[in-house]
Amino acid sequence: MDPAEERRETKRQKEYINMLGYVADSEYRIPTRCLCGGRIIDEVRGKEDYDTLRGKRFFTCKNYQADGFHYRQPWVIGVQEEIECLTKRVEEAEQVIKGVPNLNKQIETLESQVKILTGQVDNLTVQVADLEKLCFE
Repeated sequence: MDPAEERRETKRQKEYINMLGYVADSEYRIPTRCLCGGRIIDEVRGKEDYDTLRGKRFFTCKNYQADGFHYRQPWVIGVQEEIECLTKRVEEAEQVIKGVPNLNKQIETLESQVKILTGQVDNLTVQVADLEKLCFE
């Protein structure tokens, strides 16, 4: 084989392998679009398909081909990952909600400090006005 042709073939194989890796890495949660741009459909396996359980569901690219460049993810896995993500978000929201009473206490403390400082500023303003009268009269 010509060395230039061999390099081109090696490069094509490397790009193919990289693309398979990109597809595998991007299959997380419930897919909304395939990498090819095709929409994702809910597929239910029929009775004529004996390689999988009858009625098994998949998230599948509309343009699916068994070349590794299109999504075909079991429905259970996608839903499970989505539930895990949502559970994590709920736990984070729970932590924020638990912190609200402490924040309210801090706000009340700061408001009382602002009132005290406002009173002090008012007193200082009066004192400055009195000093100005004494100095400039």
